[in-house]
Amino acid sequence: MRRDRDDDAVRTGSDLGRRAAARRKELGLTRQEVAERADMDPGYVAYLEEYAPRMTRPALYRLASALETTQDHLLGADTDVPPGATTTATLLPETFTLSPGRCMELIGPGGVGRIGFVVGEEAAPTILPVNYLVLDGTVVFRVASHGMIARHTPGDASFEVDRVDGAMSEGWSVLLTGRAEPVTEEAEANALAACAPVRPWAEGAHDLFVRLVPDRISGRRVRGGWCPSAREV
Repeated sequence: MRRDRDDDAVRTGSDLGRRAAARRKELGLTRQEVAERADMDPGYVAYLEEYAPRMTRPALYRLASALETTQDHLLGADTDVPPGATTTATLLPETFTLSPGRCMELIGPGGVGRIGFVVGEEAAPTILPVNYLVLDGTVVFRVASHGMIARHTPGDASFEVDRVDGAMSEGWSVLLTGRAEPVTEEAEANALAACAPVRPWAEGAHDLFVRLVPDRISGRRVRGGWCPSAREV
């Protein structure tokens, strides 16, 4: 079996092993069979599935070829497709209800979410992405003072955040509903600017803080279960 130099190594991250293992099981291959296809040691295939190694680009190429997939997919870089659009090896997903406390823990680090509200007499809601932070049990984000979201405030709104791992058919979704209120007091806005420097999603001036105070919090988590006939070593 080939041994690759560490020159031009790719830092793969912890998800590559899970994605490689999922794809191997999807194809019904053993680690030994993947090793033979990729011209690697079987022990190295086991290692990369269980840890986060540094791989050379030739090794990553051979692994992707052996698993009949792309390097981008193994690296989690194929983000131009909707979540869940790719085939997965997880055949028996299970759904669990999340407690409100766990929901807030999951969205606590902040990131990108979606705010939804009904405009005027429209039947369908308007849904827009925003960068957000969680502060004192509320969701805080910044918008343009004369934009669509600002024109809707104060008003009822929903806020949704999700995380999907398409390779493993796992993920979670959290939904908050409540009241979206603009922060109009200068002292409070200055305090938020100092302690909650949330970065706006879109370009342009975003000088209005909006705070969503939830009155209902719900969430679901999906976890995959392996088909009993899947081959493993």
